Amino acid sequence: MSQLLPDEAADRLVSTCRTTVGDNARSVTFFTRTDHEQLYLRDDLEQDADLMAFIGTERQDFAMASDGYSGTELGEYRYTLRVFENGYAVRIDGRDKGVLVTSDGMELRDFNHLASAVSATLEEWEGED
Repeated sequence: MSQLLPDEAADRLVSTCRTTVGDNARSVTFFTRTDHEQLYLRDDLEQDADLMAFIGTERQDFAMASDGYSGTELGEYRYTLRVFENGYAVRIDGRDKGVLVTSDGMELRDFNHLASAVSATLEEWEGED
């Protein structure tokens, strides 16, 4: 049961990520500028990992990325991809909320599909706020 999102929204977000990423999905964490909640964690992963430092870094970078890249010739900021030895972390930002999805190996086009699907879901909720 989600505390930051209505259950239906949390379920839809996890479903969107799992449908897009498939069995490569490791975790899905929803966050705002002040709080976070892990919505999904794959069964074969450490269930008691401390997310505070990890999410804290993403939260700090959350506002900086959108504001810092605004108006550049690169176009509109879409998402952040971090590459690690054992997987990837993809952060997709909305206006005042975001989603961090961790995964096993994927192709770049898969990250683009994931970012588009999550962004569309976030935009729907932002329109309802």
